[in-house]
Amino acid sequence: MKSCKVVLFFILYLFPIYLSTAFSPQDNYLINCGSNTDAIVDNRHFLGDSNDQNSVHTSQGKSIFQENPNPSSNLSFLYTTARVFNGASNYVLNIKKIGTHFLRLHFSPFTAQNYDLREASFSFSANGVLLFSNFSVNTTVLREFILMVDNFELEIEFTPTYESNFAFVNAIEVFSAPDDFIIGDGAKSVGPRGIQEFNQNMTLQTLETVHRINVGGLKLTPFNDTMWRSWVPDGDFLVLKSAAKIARTSHVPKYQKGGATREIAPDNVYMTAQQMNRENVTTDFIFNITWNFPVDTGDASHFVRLHFCDIVSMAPGQLYFNVYLNGFTAYKDLDLSSVTFRELATPYYIDFVVYSGSSGVVQVSIDPSNLSSTMRKNAILNGVEIMKMVNYVASKSGSKKRNVWVIVSSVLGSFILLSVVILAALLFFVCRKKKLKPKRSESAGWTPLRQYGSTSHGTLSDGTSAGPNGFLGQRIPFAEIQLATNNFDKSLIVGSGGFGMVYKAVLGDNRKVAIKRGVPGSRQGLPEFHTEITVLSKIRHHHLVSLVGYCEEQSEMILVYEYMEKGPLKRHLYGPGITPLSWKQRLEICIGAARGLHYLHTGFAQGIIHRDIKSTNILLDENYVAKVADFGLSRTGPCLNETHVSTGVKGSFGYLDPEYFRRQQLTDKSDVYSFGVVLFEVLCARPAIDPLLSREQVNLAEWAMQWQKDGQLEQIVDPCIRGQIKLSCLKKFGETAEKCLADYGIDRPTMGDVLWNLEYALQLQESDSLIEPHEISNSISPRLPLPEGLRNTQNEAYTGDGASDISTSQVFSQLMTNDGR
Repeated sequence: MKSCKVVLFFILYLFPIYLSTAFSPQDNYLINCGSNTDAIVDNRHFLGDSNDQNSVHTSQGKSIFQENPNPSSNLSFLYTTARVFNGASNYVLNIKKIGTHFLRLHFSPFTAQNYDLREASFSFSANGVLLFSNFSVNTTVLREFILMVDNFELEIEFTPTYESNFAFVNAIEVFSAPDDFIIGDGAKSVGPRGIQEFNQNMTLQTLETVHRINVGGLKLTPFNDTMWRSWVPDGDFLVLKSAAKIARTSHVPKYQKGGATREIAPDNVYMTAQQMNRENVTTDFIFNITWNFPVDTGDASHFVRLHFCDIVSMAPGQLYFNVYLNGFTAYKDLDLSSVTFRELATPYYIDFVVYSGSSGVVQVSIDPSNLSSTMRKNAILNGVEIMKMVNYVASKSGSKKRNVWVIVSSVLGSFILLSVVILAALLFFVCRKKKLKPKRSESAGWTPLRQYGSTSHGTLSDGTSAGPNGFLGQRIPFAEIQLATNNFDKSLIVGSGGFGMVYKAVLGDNRKVAIKRGVPGSRQGLPEFHTEITVLSKIRHHHLVSLVGYCEEQSEMILVYEYMEKGPLKRHLYGPGITPLSWKQRLEICIGAARGLHYLHTGFAQGIIHRDIKSTNILLDENYVAKVADFGLSRTGPCLNETHVSTGVKGSFGYLDPEYFRRQQLTDKSDVYSFGVVLFEVLCARPAIDPLLSREQVNLAEWAMQWQKDGQLEQIVDPCIRGQIKLSCLKKFGETAEKCLADYGIDRPTMGDVLWNLEYALQLQESDSLIEPHEISNSISPRLPLPEGLRNTQNEAYTGDGASDISTSQVFSQLMTNDGR
């Protein structure tokens, strides 16, 4: 009797709680094919497809119902009937939500009347995308696909292989996936060329699930998963079982806002893991854990999602390990605590794309990093998902015949190219014989930007119509640039960055310019070059650096800007031999940069997000007027009906928005966060990241925020300006920076609000030319009183709770190794 009460308690109380947390998709079609009755499976209601449903239509060809005369008691009720098609037939479903959808097809062959469903052979497509052909089954099979539905109807078509053959299906599931379940450009491509950005929109790829693995755990059924998935144990895929040791926890994972959710993977996946089995080995013995997952041997690439949750460490910062795919490094020195804001037991996942080729295996391996301490060498993995990319063909080596033709065509092409080069060289020297004959530069190996239609015979007059500060989008001949830089004389170099060297030069019309030349091996390439030209060719603002022109001849990528006499802001804040900027100069520089960013965010229908705001990208002219520069990573903002842009994470370590990193969702508030770091950099005159300092001071944003929250920001002000700042101005400046650094974008102000508050801070600074002795002095007091008049400041431009207490230190170090500048 007591046990019955326990069961009843579970049913009445715990079961409804489980249901309340289940995912509720906007589109949710569950079809019991070939049946007049409905079926309840895993607490889900499958409707018989003979029922009258306004949103489900079957058409074309002849279809009949078949009922299994000898159903197995071990099989789902869904497999007792099937719909059989004697010709090309389809289901048409009305779609409410455009976006990523799950499509599942259930097949369980049986013999009934004149049909043996094992003899069926057919093709299957969804919205015109062929998902499989010549398909036949001898046992119960579930095929799952993840695909983009980009219109308000989904057509699912079955086509028998031969006219005399037939097709069948037992059940169909179609439901919309959560937002950002698949992120457009969030995956990394892993292969012989290392780790690269996957160059196609992942949301447009059609994926077929091959493996879904609960590493270190038991089998999970759809009942245990809010997305109704099945997860199988990893034991059969381990290459050496003795190398791994299961880790378990009874504590529910700590899901972070903006991170992994239960729809990405259920609790049970993150509560179990495989770790290094070091019980019977010496402490200095190095080995790895490897899993081999069989896949088709055809020409296919695979989407691999790896799940992690640190349930083995006693404290953050103890676990460092490496991840490999097919023998290639996919993630080196992964520190889970750094990407989960120093929280243990927090779910985290990473997406990759690998090409399996003819190997028939996707191999996943983990091993300890060299950063691990001797006694804490370990590595973990919690879950693996492998999906075949159905409609994506990876680049590969061709056949021998094709290779021969490539060699022949290459020889002929080289001969023709050599002839053209010789002719061009002769013309060049004839035309330039009375001028300086610059040396021929080495090719940088870049693909020319053909859409701009540049030519090797252009002149300075070939540009577009002149704008207020120079020619807009002008094509400048390479020969002119060589002359202006004295063939790229090293003595003219005034800076360098991820794109390449920057040279000071004077063009033929006596304009001073800065020439940025891309170099081989640069971390930025053609996309950034293209973006810079595209963005700067359509904007013009007093606080944005103007593009004078560009050159993409001879595989070069060269950008020409107006020259900024005083260089980057960073140079004037810290470093040897600098003349310190006054506090008023610093405030005016911040205001100028904020004006430029505000124009970027609001000057167009969608706006432009800079994505790499830092003190080196704020340049000063001869009058110390600030201008924002370097738009190579910029992105167009979201459309009117969208809240963000889904994109891979790029930026600079120390300035990167933690919410953007976690969710890979870019908004203009990401620029606001970066600008907040710059504000503290201006106030404190120190780098955003300084690894030579003590641990609590390494990250400027975290360190300064702690002083700000303690009400003692004056303690870390640059000594060169400490006696210049009025208390009321410092208070407003510190509050503005604090708002910018809120952990979630919704809590941050807009750039317009930031601009308003900085201008207000300047007014407070100038409101009285005399500095009160009690406000700020060279001898710092433990804590300064708040001025009475500012305790209830009127006309605030924004409100909010400010930043949370979540640490942001060392979140992005490994990522920036690949993506930062």
